[in-house]
Amino acid sequence: MVVDFKEIFTATMVLFAVIDVVGNIPIIIDLRAKFGHIQSERASIVAAIIMIAFLFLGKSILNLIGIDVNSFAVAGAFILFFIALEMILGVSLYKEDETNAKTASVFPLAFPLIAGPGSLTSILSLRAEFETVNIIIAIIINIIFMYIVLKTSNKLGRLIGDNGILIIRKIFGVILLAIAVKLFASNIQGLIS
Repeated sequence: MVVDFKEIFTATMVLFAVIDVVGNIPIIIDLRAKFGHIQSERASIVAAIIMIAFLFLGKSILNLIGIDVNSFAVAGAFILFFIALEMILGVSLYKEDETNAKTASVFPLAFPLIAGPGSLTSILSLRAEFETVNIIIAIIINIIFMYIVLKTSNKLGRLIGDNGILIIRKIFGVILLAIAVKLFASNIQGLIS
């Protein structure tokens, strides 16, 4: 195991792009508006555990239950698709009476927004190229950054304002929809062929 700063930087940037921390800000603000307090620590820790566990066990778990990485990514693309529709259309597809701040910290915040199909499949791809220790450091750097965003989302919300949040929410809803379509398109080919 060799700590390589170039590998850490590359893996951090790949995960940062896939997790889309900036794009998640409107979703986080929306979840806070719906459920009040969201447990930032819990969401960050759960996401970190999911990502690190998937680094070591992901492919084995998927193979064990007979699911390939492409199927997993397509399923995740559907989840992201419906979250994007909520953002764009201003509708609620999830039953709010069963979800509270505690469960919202895990679903949909920790999974699939932070540790989602895109980041998990990226982790499997990175594992083929990079040392495990460098990927773990990259995951931790992204989780720390996400935690900071989660903690400051109320201040960001006040700074941006209601109209700004609405505009950003629609814009990033379209971006999230595009990510879902891209994730679906790039993985459906693997299922068909």
